[in-house]
Amino acid sequence: MLYHLLYPLHTSISAFNVFRYITFRAIYASLTAFLICFVMGPWFIRKLSAMQIGQYIREDGPEAHHKKAGTPTMGGTLIIFAVTTATLLWVNLTNIYIWILLLVTLSYAGIGFTDDYLMQVKKRNKGLTVRGKLALQVIFAAAAGALVCMQPDFDTQVTIPFFKQIRPDLGWGYVIVAVLVIVGTSNAVNLTDGLDGLAIGPVIIAAVTYMVFAYVAGHVKFASYLQINYVAASGETAIFCGALAGAGLGFLWFNAYPAQMFMGDVGSLPLGGALGTIAVITKQEILLVIVGGLFVVEALSVILQVGFFKMTKGRRIFRMAPLHHHFELKGWAEPKVIVRFWIIAIAMALIAMSTLKLR
Repeated sequence: MLYHLLYPLHTSISAFNVFRYITFRAIYASLTAFLICFVMGPWFIRKLSAMQIGQYIREDGPEAHHKKAGTPTMGGTLIIFAVTTATLLWVNLTNIYIWILLLVTLSYAGIGFTDDYLMQVKKRNKGLTVRGKLALQVIFAAAAGALVCMQPDFDTQVTIPFFKQIRPDLGWGYVIVAVLVIVGTSNAVNLTDGLDGLAIGPVIIAAVTYMVFAYVAGHVKFASYLQINYVAASGETAIFCGALAGAGLGFLWFNAYPAQMFMGDVGSLPLGGALGTIAVITKQEILLVIVGGLFVVEALSVILQVGFFKMTKGRRIFRMAPLHHHFELKGWAEPKVIVRFWIIAIAMALIAMSTLKLR
């Protein structure tokens, strides 16, 4: 909105020329989202507490978590509000990729909100059914994938990190890849959201990493030099990434150990879905396995635990899944688990960044 209001004035006031630069708008989108969360956070926590929307702690979870029961949840609503507001303020609203990102973010937020609402307000222990939730995720992810594929300058080749010559073209089959990436990332972030600040930290790291990839993918000279796919107009999504990182930092202020509020599914599902969509738009789909390596490991720990439990009729690989609970039960203090997992997320992001030249 500000881009459309103020940039046209650059012909008479040269200072407004800065609005043409994606880097400038990404920085201020980040600061805007941060300030929204930071300023509104205390009020939002009070409202959640007044409405008695408190976290439910499962009985079979780590014993130390029982003291967290009643902590305000559904704080992801604030994150999504901040991201959406900051994005709409600073982006070029004619950019189709921004609207695709907002489609996934808001639709997944709606799914998460409904699930949280049924559990926290209506006191239905299981919220939405697993099949119902997954079906809705697939529908919106498929819509986003189809919209991306319909763009005239978008190619449907899959980018393989480290192998610049291997780019299989899937045609409309690319929609299936988009669904797998978006839905998979959404649920992986959801599974990671189990300790104070554990999920939002890696989300911030991934958002910053993809902000760089979005910028270079949308810049024809940088894309050519770095030998990555050039995606016309995708650079604008760097502003969304900036807003996502800023909102994450603002939320972390209140979500850091000991957390004053949790994000709930209304936060984790859309944050993961947004990261997956950015990966698809920037043609760095498979690289998300590295950027979001921590999310992948957490999701795999659950898959392996459940599969092994069923195959061996009761035996376990880990003391508890997802993986962060395993380390808690081994005696690691919660802050130590969180910070060490953040360190892993930073290392994975640096490895992913190195692929810009290792092609």
